[in-house]
Amino acid sequence: MTSFSIMLESIGDIKEFVNAASRLDCEVDVRSGRYLVDGKSIMGLFSIDLSEPVTTEVHGTSAQGEMFRQAIARFVKE
Repeated sequence: MTSFSIMLESIGDIKEFVNAASRLDCEVDVRSGRYLVDGKSIMGLFSIDLSEPVTTEVHGTSAQGEMFRQAIARFVKE
């Protein structure tokens, strides 16, 4: 599993994130506090607090995790 923090600040950011996640053939979860939602679900992402950075978990190979991280690099918070 690959895990990193991201910040999604607009509806466009959410759509771009979901589109990138949907291209992966593995699970992508987004964790906000104690809530966990499917990273491929626009409705799921709208149901959590995105005013703070959230944690993205890619449940695939290291290569899939790194490819996804590069695809959404502008949202990643170090």
